[in-house]
Amino acid sequence: MEPILAILGPTASGKSACALDVADQLVRAGHRVELIAVDAFTIYRGMDVGTAKPTPTDRARHRHHLVDVLDPSEEVTVAWFQQQARAVIARCRTDGIVPLLVGGSGLYWRAVVDDLRFPPTDERVRADLEARYAGDAAVAHQHLVATDPEAAANIAPENLRRTIRALEVQELTGERFSAFQRGWDRPAPGLEHVHTVFLDPPTVTLRAAIADRAARMVAGGLLEEAVTLRGAGRLSRTAAQAIGYAEALAVLDDQAPLEGLAERITTRTWRYAKRQRSWFRADRRYAPVEPGQARTRLLATVAEA
Repeated sequence: MEPILAILGPTASGKSACALDVADQLVRAGHRVELIAVDAFTIYRGMDVGTAKPTPTDRARHRHHLVDVLDPSEEVTVAWFQQQARAVIARCRTDGIVPLLVGGSGLYWRAVVDDLRFPPTDERVRADLEARYAGDAAVAHQHLVATDPEAAANIAPENLRRTIRALEVQELTGERFSAFQRGWDRPAPGLEHVHTVFLDPPTVTLRAAIADRAARMVAGGLLEEAVTLRGAGRLSRTAAQAIGYAEALAVLDDQAPLEGLAERITTRTWRYAKRQRSWFRADRRYAPVEPGQARTRLLATVAEA
């Protein structure tokens, strides 16, 4: 069975270029390979300029998954993404195709490869619970203490919303809410034969790449794309908060000046990149490597499989 390959790293770290290079070399070596984007925003159709999405030329070279599959008005959830990505991986492995995951979203990545469970939700059940406790957070929390003390210990007694969520899961599944949380605290692989490289360029290099990308987005029609997206209909909460688009929409709404748009996008992108770095650096499974080392390591993994 073909191994699962993955290239992770903060935004603008060179993941996409590295992935295409690896895919090219695998094909030349006689393998079939398909790429899977691990990203919350490239999934949206029409959000091209601001997401650094694989170009049509890139997608013509190799098949890409989870790119351009939802309208911007649709909300994406981590549970949905987990289901979709795992289905693609399973099909690739059944067909003898190397799945190559590429992305920087730590949450989406862990949802795909780790044994994380996402409890269901039901608006009617939640509404019944909210009516039952009628804003009395203390009583709701006391009930949670009696039925799931582990979950209650991690929820503030005054936080009625989270308490209701825990009680909702209990009612829907018959399981304690804490049972769904344990995988988040103690990483447990849910997929086998996953081989990962983590690109983490020097800070000065990464900051320069982020600034260059933001400037190219603004010059490449980000504002015009934002106008088109808004005219096409309602943007989902996730789509509207995407880096670059939120800043562009603020300009269109006269809430921020056009001057300095690229700089504001750069600042927010850098903050996000720092969070991405922290996420992956905190997980001992991911040690940073140079792009050249990444390619060598992944190619050797497939050759040895």
